[in-house]
Amino acid sequence: MLACWLAFPALLIALACGCGLLVERIAGIELPGLLLPGVGLAAIIVVAGFTTIAGATAELTAPLVVALAVVGLGLSLPRRLPRPEWWALGAALAVFLVYAAPIALSGKPTFAGYVKLDDTASWVGITDRLMQHGRSLAGLQPSTYQAMLHFYLDSDYPVGAFLPLGIGHVLTRQDSLWLYQPYLAVLASLLACALYELSRPLFASGARRAAAVFVASQSALLFGYTMWGGVKELATAWLVALLAALLVPAVRAASPRMLVAPAVVVAATLGALSYAGGAWLAPLLLAALVALVRQAGRRLALRMAALFAAIAVPLSIPALLLVKFLSEPAASTITSQSRLANLIQPLSPFQVVGIWPVDDFRLRSPNTVATTLLIALAIAAALWGVYSAVRRRAWAPLLYIGGVGLAGAVVYLAASPWVDAKALAIASPAVLLAAAAGVGALVDARPAIPAVLLALVLAGGVLWSNVLAYGGVDLGPRDRLGELERIGNRIAGQGPTLMTDYEPFGARHLLRKGDPEGASELRRRQIPLRNGQLLQKGQSADVDQFDTRALLVYRTLVLRRSPVGSRPPAPYRLVWSGRWYDVWQRAPDPDPQVISHLPLGDDVNAGAVPRCNDVLALARQAGAGGRLAAVRSSPATLITLRSMRHPHGWDGAPGVNYVLPRSSGSATAVTTLDAGGRYGVWIGGLFRGRVEIDVDGASAGSMRNRLTHGGAYSELGSLPLRPGRHTITLRYDRGFFHPGNAGEAFPLGPIVLSRETADRPFFYVPASFARGLCGQRLDWIEAVG
Repeated sequence: MLACWLAFPALLIALACGCGLLVERIAGIELPGLLLPGVGLAAIIVVAGFTTIAGATAELTAPLVVALAVVGLGLSLPRRLPRPEWWALGAALAVFLVYAAPIALSGKPTFAGYVKLDDTASWVGITDRLMQHGRSLAGLQPSTYQAMLHFYLDSDYPVGAFLPLGIGHVLTRQDSLWLYQPYLAVLASLLACALYELSRPLFASGARRAAAVFVASQSALLFGYTMWGGVKELATAWLVALLAALLVPAVRAASPRMLVAPAVVVAATLGALSYAGGAWLAPLLLAALVALVRQAGRRLALRMAALFAAIAVPLSIPALLLVKFLSEPAASTITSQSRLANLIQPLSPFQVVGIWPVDDFRLRSPNTVATTLLIALAIAAALWGVYSAVRRRAWAPLLYIGGVGLAGAVVYLAASPWVDAKALAIASPAVLLAAAAGVGALVDARPAIPAVLLALVLAGGVLWSNVLAYGGVDLGPRDRLGELERIGNRIAGQGPTLMTDYEPFGARHLLRKGDPEGASELRRRQIPLRNGQLLQKGQSADVDQFDTRALLVYRTLVLRRSPVGSRPPAPYRLVWSGRWYDVWQRAPDPDPQVISHLPLGDDVNAGAVPRCNDVLALARQAGAGGRLAAVRSSPATLITLRSMRHPHGWDGAPGVNYVLPRSSGSATAVTTLDAGGRYGVWIGGLFRGRVEIDVDGASAGSMRNRLTHGGAYSELGSLPLRPGRHTITLRYDRGFFHPGNAGEAFPLGPIVLSRETADRPFFYVPASFARGLCGQRLDWIEAVG
């Protein structure tokens, strides 16, 4: 936790400050202190964009950035440090803590948006590849990981926003996945620094400025996107604010030296968004050019513009080379009016105001009256703020608010609903800053009390929205994905590897060293089920449901542990077992050779008693002198939560066996066990709160906030149980103010008691004695050579 949330942000800010100092020395100017780390981070994006074009230079990226930062620091010494602006630093730190809160208060270095959007799995997979091999895909074996990289990198997807994250991964040796959310919090704090610099003409006191920036930097829609793992939205919001803060003093000075830092930011923006970044850059740059013409005359303005282009264009070469990003199918994603992607419906344009009190920004707020009133007040305050800024001739915030507002409006009118939503998020801090300026003007106009009350109401609306988003955040399962990370290191070079459950963070990133494929993921091989069909994206299936020949292509299987899961075919041996996953491997030449596989059991039991005719048919396939392999199976005891005594508010849709625990409570049932032994106690489904299961008053264990795909099982623990009747009690506690505790209720159940172990041995029976298997409860039978 300390390495991710303290060491990494401190290191990144230190590198950014060093590179910012180097930009100062190259340009021969002194940047405002608050903009120094932002310019430095933009320079890091630009430099890393060049080194990651080719695999030959990719591994030099992190050492080169460190060297540039050290040079920048060395060239700046001795330097008299300016007096710290405590209000500005306090605002930036407070914003960092707000964006960190949902993860930091969980107590684990995880990430947000786990079951909402799986793009983060691709982003961290791309980041790792870029740092080692650049955009080159040479040497990769067919896998989901290779297919994902080909999909993005071969289409010239812009990756500039990922590069500082990758440098942090190299230097801290922490996986990019655990650094992802701290990186977003750093970007949010840099946004706060840029907004603070922009708002100087609007507020006389540092305290007011800090309060305005604190609220504007956490607009509800931008915060919501960050809780989805949205990096490009936050990076763009920061970069356009930084550019606006740099352009106004550059225009006033009309000096070529002042063009270097804005040119670096322009190149970084194009690196993050490719040509699409032009929509956000054009209004700011054109407004600055018009102002320069009016101030210094057309001839000097054109010379300055040409010099600016001469600096910015070469710095943007890595981004300008990415021409395929605007071709199909990427272009349809940007422009198609039917493109919703992970949205449920097009967002309301009023969400740009930054107030939207609901736990998922894709939904309409249930508090219609309060939301409408808050948005109306914010719009009125923003209009008054723009008017007041014009009267004060506060050109820097006007450039930012007007430029971002115009760009956002153009994108909203021309692009798909998916891109519209991103534009609203990027523009939303500008609207809140304008509203804060309006409130500030009202405070100055006296009487101040109504204006202060308005400020409290609007700030309360933003904070209310984000508290709801905090309660609805979907946190990644750190312990389970951490286990996949360890497995990925263990199976390096031992692929191809198959995951039969849908886990994009495994197949796209954590297992990358083992050439993984997900059965329902983007993949290079078809992995049909026994009925010939393919799993659709997001689906999972038991290993016994797959065609055996297709399964045996894979040397390694990484299988989710389950009380009702089957053992893989006979050639596979269990080589590692954890709390969440089992790793099975076969020899390069499968032994024994599987002639035919007869799966038994169903969705709630791994085994069943086979029909004798099926057993004898299998024996005939084995041939005279052949053998059958079989695995014994113990029956599991399944208890549906809907059949238990449970709170009325937990009922799901009619006819389903699961419940939806919308509140804390308990469920009780009595079950009978036919045999004694040590039983694993499992719970199926997803849950946000704390689940504990007791058997006859003895706790089997507890878990909190276990999200998963496809309703897989989680083992709480195990207990020795005697044959006979037992009372099963499930307790569910949603918790108070725990991250994610107030979000959507997911299906929970069933409870399963099982004596099955991971390493179930198989045994051989001569084909001539096949009839002896009739009447036995088995997992599967195979005719083997």
